[in-house]
Amino acid sequence: MTYKDIDINHGQKCGVNDVICYRKDNIAYLNITNQCTLHCSFCPKLNKNWVVHGHHLKLSRQASTSRILLALGDPRRYKEVVFSGLGEPTLNLSVLIEVAKAIHGRTRVRLITDGLGNLVQGMDITPLLAGKIDAISISLNAQQESVYNQLCQPPQTGTFPALLDFIQAAKKNNVGDVCLTAIDGLKDVDIADCQNIANNYGVDFRRRIIGECV
Repeated sequence: MTYKDIDINHGQKCGVNDVICYRKDNIAYLNITNQCTLHCSFCPKLNKNWVVHGHHLKLSRQASTSRILLALGDPRRYKEVVFSGLGEPTLNLSVLIEVAKAIHGRTRVRLITDGLGNLVQGMDITPLLAGKIDAISISLNAQQESVYNQLCQPPQTGTFPALLDFIQAAKKNNVGDVCLTAIDGLKDVDIADCQNIANNYGVDFRRRIIGECV
């Protein structure tokens, strides 16, 4: 499989029982797709575990703009709204952009992404995010390509370099505050080296723990 096999345009309405928005510590997390670009060995959904902080995040379909905004309610109630969930938000790109545009300026808007949006979409999506996203957390996950491939299991080659290119594009196009993350404790991941990559790109870095809200 390659990224061309991923249906990135599927945007039907979610089922009535789907959890689109979940909350923790005055932060709202938006679960807008279950589709993903990677098959990370540490991802709970690969073990058929869709529960995050007591919320079952498996969707029957991708979320629509109206369904997301309805589930969120007034964004001013939250100190931050985060596109997260158990999928890659940029695979529901048009909806992501519409929702971000609707709520930007009313609260802080942050995107958690694997940084492969440009590769999958076949274009630089960072200019589309600029002015709508206040902060972007990019899952670096590893300090080098061999470790990244082992842990994240991308379906095609060239994924890690594409991730690094995305970091540079996000910074160049002013997509909010850019922060790289990596999970401490995963096999062969060197957190200090991951920190050095962030330093080299002139962006922030945060060490993660598996299972925490990010």
